[in-house]
Amino acid sequence: MPVGGTSRRFPSVTRDTARPEGGQRAMGAGHAAPYRQWPLLSVCCGVLTGLLVTVGEFRAGTLIIGLSLLAGAVMRWVMPSVGMLAVRSAFTDMVTYGALGLSIILLAMMAQPDPWLNLPVLEDIVHAVVGRESG
Repeated sequence: MPVGGTSRRFPSVTRDTARPEGGQRAMGAGHAAPYRQWPLLSVCCGVLTGLLVTVGEFRAGTLIIGLSLLAGAVMRWVMPSVGMLAVRSAFTDMVTYGALGLSIILLAMMAQPDPWLNLPVLEDIVHAVVGRESG
């Protein structure tokens, strides 16, 4: 045991956790908890709206979902404090939200029938994956 009386080993019982980066509030403590997390709530409401629209119009709903995720990436980049929208480092969050949002938008634009966008490379990937599963 070291001279100070503390061990360098991890304790057998966890007593506390590290505060995540997203634990910072987006608004002051004078506001109710949901209002302090408005960046996360705005992205979640956008995704929920997109899911509800998808019931009637698939392409429009998935575009709303993708745009909501892209808005989350932009908020993570522009705003100094985004509350619980911050999960990892700013770079990782932006890349994750941006890549997911962009891929959802591209897939929505390529949806059949009458796709708005025709990318043969992505079509080949989809056909290779679907062909492998069905064969």
